[in-house]
Amino acid sequence: MAKRKNPFQPLLERIPAPARNRYFMVSILFLAWMVFFDKHDILTQFKLQSSQERLKEDKAYYEKKIEEAKADKLDIERDKEKFAREHYYMHKDDEDIFIFVEE
Repeated sequence: MAKRKNPFQPLLERIPAPARNRYFMVSILFLAWMVFFDKHDILTQFKLQSSQERLKEDKAYYEKKIEEAKADKLDIERDKEKFAREHYYMHKDDEDIFIFVEE
């Protein structure tokens, strides 16, 4: 039987010897799979990390707003008339209201 020649043999000989090693090739394929094609690839992890940071910032912002709301609630409970006059411009019939806008 005549042995057939591999048409890719000249091409394979031009590749460096360590790159022809099957363990090296499997490692490269595995690395490429994990970096680009896997469900938990690097791009997805980066997006999740940035999303987590944004959510932490949002949490801090809303915790600050909650504290402000609690302070406003205490202010309202202490002096309801003052709050109504300042925020809703309520007044008695014989009073005039002057609104000063700070620029």
